[in-house]
Amino acid sequence: MKKKIIAALLTGVMTASLAACGTTSTQTSSSDTSQDKELTKITFALDWTPNTNHTGLYVADALGYFEDAGIEVEFVQTSSGYGSELVGVGQAEFGIDFQDTMAYTYASEDPIPVTAIAAVIQHNTSGIITRADSNVTSPKGLEGLHYATWEDPMEQTLLEYCVEQDGGVWDNVILDPVTVDDAVAGLQSNIDAVWIYYAWDGIRAELSDLDTNFFFLKDYCSDMDEYTPVIIGNDEYMQENPEVTKAFVAAVRKGYEYAIDNPDEAAKILCEEVPELDEELVTASQEWLADQYSKDAPYWGYIDEERWDGVYDWMYENKLVENEIADGTGFTNDYNPE
Repeated sequence: MKKKIIAALLTGVMTASLAACGTTSTQTSSSDTSQDKELTKITFALDWTPNTNHTGLYVADALGYFEDAGIEVEFVQTSSGYGSELVGVGQAEFGIDFQDTMAYTYASEDPIPVTAIAAVIQHNTSGIITRADSNVTSPKGLEGLHYATWEDPMEQTLLEYCVEQDGGVWDNVILDPVTVDDAVAGLQSNIDAVWIYYAWDGIRAELSDLDTNFFFLKDYCSDMDEYTPVIIGNDEYMQENPEVTKAFVAAVRKGYEYAIDNPDEAAKILCEEVPELDEELVTASQEWLADQYSKDAPYWGYIDEERWDGVYDWMYENKLVENEIADGTGFTNDYNPE
């Protein structure tokens, strides 16, 4: 899940930090002949400001993997936080989105023509962070505490499910409608609990002086171990340009595999490309994510059909979408074979 990335990757988790990164010379492609190629231009829509979810993309660009594949990529940001905003209307060929938010279009009578072609991270790394002195170690512990909600049906339905599954009473959780742009700062105010992505705000909390507890929501609702985020493509473009799509995905995969094997170097590359990011946070986040990108998967980007379908089944059963979504809808591994 994610807070629509509207406040920066769930409760602002992915808002860019303003501490400066160290800069070094940008690395370039090892291919001398690639400069003579006529490159295919591609626009890629990010979900929000650049962060460690995007490292493999920036690595692929900086190390010349795109150029070697005959591709030139321009990264753009969306106003909504959803890549499908641009990809669906053909203003970008590829982008970042999230499995749960894509459900709403697939359940509609006029779905946006986008398909997920690779999973950036294999498991849902979002969850609830609290101050350590609250002694919260599971969803039931949220009873009587102030939870910062962005009042999204998916958010509240899933959290209610987790609280009830853990033996708690949802009505006993105090919902405070408030946007938290920095979870650490929020927890030092009158907020007791915030939904975050661990790879960013969880790591940021570790680097702060604030003692916190955290639990993953997927541990209390395995059906919602969704793919978040995913790389999506415009259906018409991919159908008309299958080889370009495969070359693009292969270059991206190579970038993420580099980040998995070389997290510190990958962090430096991201900071070189986006110097406004906090280098300490990026480095620590990258080291944590290196073990998460392909965890339990046969290779980076793989999407398991049973898990994918299970997310949409759960959403339908819990009345988050009006229409049932057919199995296999919304993703393919065809452009990213083993």
